[in-house]
Amino acid sequence: MIADALGPVFLLILIGALLGRLNFPGADVWPGIERLTYYLAFPALLVNRLALADFSAAGLGQLALVIAAALLSLSALIALLHRWLASNGPALTSVFQGGIRFNTYIGLAAASALYGDSGLVWAAMAVGIMIPLINVLCILAFALAGSNASLSARHVGRQLATNPLILACLLGLALNATGLGLPGWSAPTLALIGATALPLGLLAVGVALTPHSLSGDVGAIVKASLLKFVALPLLMLGFGALFALPTPALQVLLLLAALPTASSAFILARQLGGDTRLMANIITAQSLFGFVALPFWLWLGSVWIAPL
Repeated sequence: MIADALGPVFLLILIGALLGRLNFPGADVWPGIERLTYYLAFPALLVNRLALADFSAAGLGQLALVIAAALLSLSALIALLHRWLASNGPALTSVFQGGIRFNTYIGLAAASALYGDSGLVWAAMAVGIMIPLINVLCILAFALAGSNASLSARHVGRQLATNPLILACLLGLALNATGLGLPGWSAPTLALIGATALPLGLLAVGVALTPHSLSGDVGAIVKASLLKFVALPLLMLGFGALFALPTPALQVLLLLAALPTASSAFILARQLGGDTRLMANIITAQSLFGFVALPFWLWLGSVWIAPL
């Protein structure tokens, strides 16, 4: 089941990598596709799913509690080990992003393929909690350790207030909470737009892969990947069991925790004073490691979580 569900996801990434190598339809085209996906298609998907989701089921509060506990614990661990993890502040911010961020495109596609509509709803709710919290933690990390380590509260607030994914989550939740939902043609329109987000996002992930650039930075890449593929999934599993999170929600959280870091981490590193070369190498390496790590954690989750 895992192979059948994830096979098309990974195949789309490989197709994207092939398109990138063939330079088709052109290197100047893909940045525009990424912006279209990031600012329109992906927000449309989140608004559509969250506005129409059924939040009456128990577990939403537990979901938020588990996510917050795991992400804050990982952040504290990175702070304690910062001298071992990186030789300087900018490099530490890249390791931090590599340990805590996740590729939402792959996550939502995999949740839909593995767990159907209910899994996609749980994933959308988790994304709605994780994206704001992760962005706050990453921006604070840059404020403390980046080469521009003088970010003001106003700058942090502006970064959060203009993030299209955060805005989409807030809008979807507001439409749901007020009972407005998506009246008229808005639901099918957003559904059509959102349907393009996952395939385009996965192709863009493949295009961005640059395995030939992985010279040097091996130690930092390995450390960031240990945080991402070992520490964070274990924390999600541990806190999920501790707070008795419903099984479907815990399976989705494990999926999201075991994902490679997001390509948007490079943009943040470039804007806020991180180590951009290291960040690009971490993104590429983890995208490749994810082909092994994600199926392993999903298999382990199916063995350990399902019987609970």
